[in-house]
This record gives sequence, structure tokens and C-alpha cells, in this order.
Amino acid sequence: MSEQVAPTKGLAAALRAVAVAIGSVGGLSAGAYGLLSTQSKRARTVIGVPRERPHNADGVYLPNGAGPVARGEALVFAVFGDSTAAGLGAESADRLPGVVLARGLAEELGSAVRLVTHAVSGSRTTHLAGQVDAALTDPPHVALVLVGGNDVTARLGIGESAALLAAQVDRLVRAGVAVLVGTCPDLGTVRPLPQPLREVARRYSRALARAQAKALIGSGARVVPMAALLTAHFRERHDELFSPDRFHPNGAGYALAADVLLAPLCAATGLWEGRTG
Repeated sequence: MSEQVAPTKGLAAALRAVAVAIGSVGGLSAGAYGLLSTQSKRARTVIGVPRERPHNADGVYLPNGAGPVARGEALVFAVFGDSTAAGLGAESADRLPGVVLARGLAEELGSAVRLVTHAVSGSRTTHLAGQVDAALTDPPHVALVLVGGNDVTARLGIGESAALLAAQVDRLVRAGVAVLVGTCPDLGTVRPLPQPLREVARRYSRALARAQAKALIGSGARVVPMAALLTAHFRERHDELFSPDRFHPNGAGYALAADVLLAPLCAATGLWEGRTG
């Protein structure tokens, strides 16, 4: 996996820019801008910048639950995107979303699955091209893409972000890769962001998720609306599902996300047809 990118770098300035962009539609007073500026600085201090890299447990996972093992014929499952794809916040390698999904795929499909992680913590959609470049030297069979949260704090326009995602998904699909995309999560569940800043992040991340889904219509990729499926859980079970930084999920949070991703991921492989239970 590549060098980690700090996911909260420039958080205060970026969220202020997002606030101005959203407020320009309905009018953002000088007082409101000042409040958001103060809150975003405080949120950056509370969240901080993660010093640890995510765990990594790439390798082959077997239907009997064994793995990772170093080699063997297997369906290749690649993971692309940001810290949520890489699993930052998971307590151990066994609780990484990629590992949970690789084991689930192996069990459900009755065949070995090789996990290859291209995701890098802190990545924005602008970084997907490099990840895809690396993967296409030996294309995987199936890919999961989780990206967008850092775009919210990087002044990247919603339309530009969605178009960049669609372009990289198209490259994967054209290479014969079955692609599953989980759209941007709802950053309104992040409690270190006080109100009304949290509402700004919620509105932006929700709008980005809708734009991502729209940009992928007709792409051949399967799309899972992560915010629609998971927001209520992360909002109501915050202490249970977030890691100590209160920004990234913990193992339980990633397991919940894997629960909603596994079935469409199996379906994307084309091997799910005709299987039951």
C-alpha cells in the first residue's frame, strides 16, 4: 500500500470553503461564516491527524476460513479508495473491511479469494487514477471502491468528484473488472463536528453520494448507497461503531458496512447466480 495521506489535512480551511459554497445559495452571513470557521478549527483539533497506518492482511483467503496464505489460485478481489476502504480505525487485521469481505466471498462462493488492497488512507477521488494504474498491470476479477469522504474536506467540486470516479470505474470495467462502488458516507454522523458545521458536512456528503450514483448510471458498476443504509446506525450507535478518533469506524462499524456490501459484491462476481443461503 502506498504512503499514507493525512485525511484531515486542511480540514478547517476546507470545511470553511464548503460552508461558503453551500451558504452562497441560501446566503451565509458574516456571523455564520465566523461561527463555522471557529467550529471547523475546533473539530480539526479534536479529530487530529491519525499517526498509525491501517493494518494490512492481503493474501489468499480460503472457504474454510483459513488465511491469509501467500499463494494459490484464487478469485482476485481488489479494494480501492480512502481510509474507509483501507480500514483505518479497525482494531486488528481480522476486522479490516477488505478482510471481512474476502472471507465472506470465499465462504459464499466456495472458492479461494485473494485480497489486494490499493486503497490509501487520506485519498481523494483525484488519487484513484494512481491506484487503478497499479491494479491494471494485472487486473483483478472484482473491485470495491469506497471514496468521497476526503473530497468533502478538500474543496473538490461535487460534479468534478463524481466525474473523476466515473472515469476510473470505466477504466476498470473496460478491463473486464466487475466493480462495486459504495457511495460517500454521511459525515453528519461525525460528532466532533459541532452544529451547524455538522449539517454543512452532512448536506455536502449526501449531495456527493447522489452525484456519484448518478454519474455511474449505465457504467456497468453496481452501486450501494452507504449513507442511506448506514447513517441511522452510525448516528444512534456512535459509541459502538466509531473508533477512538470518533471520525473513522471501528471493527464493528466496518463489519456493519461489510454486511450491506457482501451480497452485491458476490453478485458482481457473476458467481453468485444460482447459489442459495
